[in-house]
Amino acid sequence: MPSSTKRVLIYRLGSLGDTLVALPALHLAARAFPDAERRMLTNFPVNVKAPPAAAILENSGLVKSYYRYSVGTRNPRELFSLWWQIVRWRPEVLVYIGGSRGVESARRDAKFFRLCGIRRLIGIPVTEDMQKNRWQEAEQALEPEGARLVRNLAELGDGRLDDPESWDLGLTPEEQATAAEARRPAGDLPMIAVSVGTKVQSKDWGRDNWRALLAKVAALYPGHALTLSGSPPESEASEFAADGWREAGGGPVINLCGKLTPRESAAAFAHARLFIGHDSGPMHLAAAVQTPCVAIFAARNKPRVWFPYGRQHRIVYHQTDCWGCGLETCIVERKKCITSITVEEVLTNIRDIIGTD
Repeated sequence: MPSSTKRVLIYRLGSLGDTLVALPALHLAARAFPDAERRMLTNFPVNVKAPPAAAILENSGLVKSYYRYSVGTRNPRELFSLWWQIVRWRPEVLVYIGGSRGVESARRDAKFFRLCGIRRLIGIPVTEDMQKNRWQEAEQALEPEGARLVRNLAELGDGRLDDPESWDLGLTPEEQATAAEARRPAGDLPMIAVSVGTKVQSKDWGRDNWRALLAKVAALYPGHALTLSGSPPESEASEFAADGWREAGGGPVINLCGKLTPRESAAAFAHARLFIGHDSGPMHLAAAVQTPCVAIFAARNKPRVWFPYGRQHRIVYHQTDCWGCGLETCIVERKKCITSITVEEVLTNIRDIIGTD
C-alpha cells in the first residue's frame, strides 16, 4: 500500500472477546500503515457487562480514536450523521475486520463506505469463502476466527498469528502497577485466575459446578492464591464458587470483580499460572497475554472458531447433536452440551497444564 496513506478507517464491531480475537488483524493494519492515523468505526455495547472496544485498545497504539453507532439502526438522522463524520475526515483506506453477517450485508457495507468517499476497501467479505471459517485438514478442525480475519486481509501481509507480539495489548507501566497492587494480598504465592461469569445463559456451567471444582483445585494445589475476575454483578457468584476453595483449605482469595479495567485484568492474568473460565472476554484476555487457559465451552458455536488461540490451552467442549445452535438462552435442551461436562473432566485438563504439586 502507498506509504503516503494518512487516514485509515478500521471497521470492527463487538465488545471484549470480539476485539481481542481481532488483535492480529489490528496489528497487521498497524504494520501496513505505520504512519497513518487509524480510527475505528465500532458499535455502542449492547450489554451492560460488555466493555467497549476503546476499553481494550486504549494505550495500545493500534487505534487513535473512534466513531460509534447503534448496530442495526435504520434511523436516517443517525446514519446521515455517521456518514457525514466519516466524509469530513476523508479516510483513504478502509480495513474491514467484520464478522460473518452474510454476503449481502457485506455488499451493503461496501456501498456505504464507497458513498463515504473511501477509494480503497480491504477485507470486506463479499464471497462465501471470506465469510466462512475454512476446514483445515492438517488440524482436522475449523479455522479460528482470528485466522479468518487476517486471511481476509492477506493483501496487507502475513498476520503472524503464532507471534505473541500479534496479541500484544501494549499494557502501560501504570496498568502493570495497578494490577500488581491488586495482587499484593497473594504475596509470592503462585496464582490461579478464575472467571465464573458469562453474558449469556447458554454458556453458564453452573454455580455448583464451579464451587465443587474450586474445592478440588484447592486440595490439589495447596499454597496457591485464587483471583476472581469479572464484572461487578458477577462478584456474588464468584464468592459463592470461592467458598468451595476456602472450605477445602485453599490459599488467599482475591475478588477483583469490577475492581480492574479489562487492560488491568490482562496485566493481572499475565502473572497467573493458569486461567480457568467460560467462553468469555476474560478468557480471551488471559490468552492474549499468553497465560494457559482451561476453557469450558457450550456447543452453541462451532468447535475451535472461538477457542483461545494457541496450543498451550485446553478446551472442554461436548459436541452434542444440537451443536452450532447459536442460542443465547437454552430451555428445550437444558444446556445439555455444557451441563454434561463434569468437574473431574475439567480437573483432568487442569492437571494436563500444571501437573500435580
